[in-house]
Amino acid sequence: MSAKRLWVSSIGLTLLLVVAPIIAQQSAPTAPAPATATTPDTGSKPDKSKKNAPAAKRDTVAKPLTEKERKKKEAALKKELETPWKKWLNEDVAYIITDEERKAFKQFATDEEREQFVEQFWLRRDPTPDTIENEFKEEHYRRIAYANEHYASGIPGWKTDRGRIYITFGPPDEIDSHPSGGTYDRPMAEGGGETSTYPFEDWRYRYIDGIGNDIIIEFVDTTMTGEYHMTMDPSEKDALLYVPNAGLTLAEQLGLSSKTARFQRTDGTHMGAAIGGTPASYNEFTRLETFAKLQRPPEVKYKDLEAQVNTRVTFNILPMIAREDYVRITDTSVFTMITVQFENKDLEFQLKNGVQRADIHIFGRITNMTRRPITTFERDLEVVEPPELLDQAKKQQSIYQETIPLAPGRYRLNVVVKDQIGGNINNYEAALDVPRFDDEKLASSSLILADQITPLPTKSIGGGMFAIGDAKVRPKLNARFNRDEKMGIFLQVYNFMPDEKSQKPSGDIEYEISKVGSTDKILDFTEDLAKIPNASANQVTIEKLLPLKNMAPGTYTLKITAVDKKGNQTLKVPSANFTVN
Repeated sequence: MSAKRLWVSSIGLTLLLVVAPIIAQQSAPTAPAPATATTPDTGSKPDKSKKNAPAAKRDTVAKPLTEKERKKKEAALKKELETPWKKWLNEDVAYIITDEERKAFKQFATDEEREQFVEQFWLRRDPTPDTIENEFKEEHYRRIAYANEHYASGIPGWKTDRGRIYITFGPPDEIDSHPSGGTYDRPMAEGGGETSTYPFEDWRYRYIDGIGNDIIIEFVDTTMTGEYHMTMDPSEKDALLYVPNAGLTLAEQLGLSSKTARFQRTDGTHMGAAIGGTPASYNEFTRLETFAKLQRPPEVKYKDLEAQVNTRVTFNILPMIAREDYVRITDTSVFTMITVQFENKDLEFQLKNGVQRADIHIFGRITNMTRRPITTFERDLEVVEPPELLDQAKKQQSIYQETIPLAPGRYRLNVVVKDQIGGNINNYEAALDVPRFDDEKLASSSLILADQITPLPTKSIGGGMFAIGDAKVRPKLNARFNRDEKMGIFLQVYNFMPDEKSQKPSGDIEYEISKVGSTDKILDFTEDLAKIPNASANQVTIEKLLPLKNMAPGTYTLKITAVDKKGNQTLKVPSANFTVN
C-alpha cells in the first residue's frame, strides 16, 4: 500500500514541477523584474533557456530521412517521371499493343528509345505509309474520345467493357439497345417466353478479322448504375431469374421443364431449354473461344520483312556493321553508298547440293523526315563454300553495298537484314545527311578506308557494287588490317580555284598518320596536286595503297588536309581511325 502511495506522490510531484512554472509565468506582473534577485546562483540561466526552448523544438522538425522514407520518395519521383509513358502504355494503347511489344517497351531505359518505339508502333499500323497522315492513329484516338464521352459510368469510358470493344474493333454494324430494361420477349434459342430484364445492349459485327462472321457481343448493367459489362451468359440480363415462377420460358409454362433445371446446366449459363434447336453461336466452347479472342489485341497485318522496318521489336539479333559514304555526282545529285558487313561466323550455314550455303535477305528503305518513301532496295546475299573450307570461310566477312543517287538534304534510312536459315534479324536505322557541295567552297567526299582499290574494266565503269568512277573501292567497315595487307585510301576533293592560264589546280594534299594516344607522327607527307593523275580544278581523286608491314600493331589516326593555294582555302577532311593487327 505504501508503494502505491509513493507512486501516486511521485506523479503529483512531477505534475507540480511541470505546471508550477506555467502558472507562475501566467501570474507574473508585466513589468520586468530582475531575474537574479529571486534566482539562486547555481550557474544556470533560466531566462536564456526559456528563450532557446522554442528554437530547439523547431530544430527537431527537419530530421534526416530514414532509408525507408528516402526509398519511398525516390519511388514517388520515379513514378511521377514515368507517368507519361505509363499512360501511353496502360491507357492509350492498352487494348491494341501486343504482348511482345509491351515486353520490348518495358526493356527500354531511355526516353529516346521509348520515343522511337512509339513512333515505330504507329507506323507499323499505318495503312497508308506513303502519306503524312496516319489514319489508324487518328481513328484510334477518335475512338478513345468517343468512348469517354458515351460510355463513362463512374469510371472513364475507355476503361469500360463497351469502351474497350469500341476502341479495339470500332463501331458495331448494329446495336440493339435496351437502356431501361423492362419487358423482353426471349428468342427461341434462349427458351422463348416473356420476362423483365436489366438494361442491356447487343452489339453485332458482321465480321471481325481473326474472330469470324456475325459476332454478337452482349453487355448487361445488372447494377442499374450505367456500368455495362460484357457477358457470355445470355440469361444474365434476366431480372426475374431468381424469382420463383416469374419470367418463365415457354417450356416451363407448358410444364415441359422447370425453372430449377436452368441452374443445373453445365455450360456456364442459366438459359431455359431452347425451342427448335440451339444455334452454333450458343455452343459453350464457341462462346468461350469468342470471349477469349475479344480480349486479345488485334493482329498487326504487316508481317513481311518490310514490316520489320517499322518496328524495333527484335529478339534474335544478327550482328552487322554499316556505314554511309557520299560522293558527288553533280551539283544537285550525290551518290549515297550504303554498305553492310557481316562476320561469316555469325551466319547459319546449311549443307545443300554438296556445298555449305548461307543466305541473307536485305531490305532497305529511304524516306524523307516526314516518312514519305523515296526509294527501296531488296537483295539476297549468298555465301557458298565447299564443306572442307567452311572453317576457313567463317573467319572472313561478307559485305554488301547499295549505291543510290540522292539530292542534298536529310533522309531516314532503315535496313533490315534476315538470316534466312537461322532466322536472326537486325534492323538498322540511321539519318542520312547528304551534303550540298557549294561551287565556291572547297569540299570533299567521304574518306574511305578500303581493303581493295582496283581499276574497273571499261564495260564496268560506273556500275556494279563498290564502283566509284573507274575504280572498285571496297570499304573495310571495321577498319582492321593485318600487317601483310595494304590499306586503301580513297578521297575526292572538289572546287579548287583554277589557274587562269592552265585551268589546273594549284595546291597540296597533306597526309598525317599518328598513333592514338601519342603525338609522334608515323607518316607526314605532302603531295603536289600537279602530280596526282587526272587532277582538275573541279575534282581531285586520291587513290592510295599504303603498306602496313612497317607499322607496329595498334590503332592509328589518318588526317588529310587539302590546300588550295590559288583560292586561299584549306580543308581539313574528317579524320579516320584504323587498327593494325
